[in-house]
Amino acid sequence: MCLAIPGQIVEMFDDDHHYAVVDVCGVRRKINIDLLKNERLLLGDWVLIHVGFAMSKISEEQAAEQLRLLSMLDESDEAIEEVKGYQFDEEKI
Repeated sequence: MCLAIPGQIVEMFDDDHHYAVVDVCGVRRKINIDLLKNERLLLGDWVLIHVGFAMSKISEEQAAEQLRLLSMLDESDEAIEEVKGYQFDEEKI
């Protein structure tokens, strides 16, 4: 089980600012960004995700390193499966 997975923000929801869509290795899912409400999040930013919640904003270099480590530990497939399970509404992204 992965503790944190890096994802890149590819869509922001202007209506409520509670959710964003992230891309994790080609899988896109809606995540909750409420914990980072004091951060200035923009399209293209990287966040560290845990159980569907953005926990912290990270650099592109940190994201690449985290993805490399997941791959080295043979955890990439598990991370992708975890991301596929994130769902905050009935809508599929």
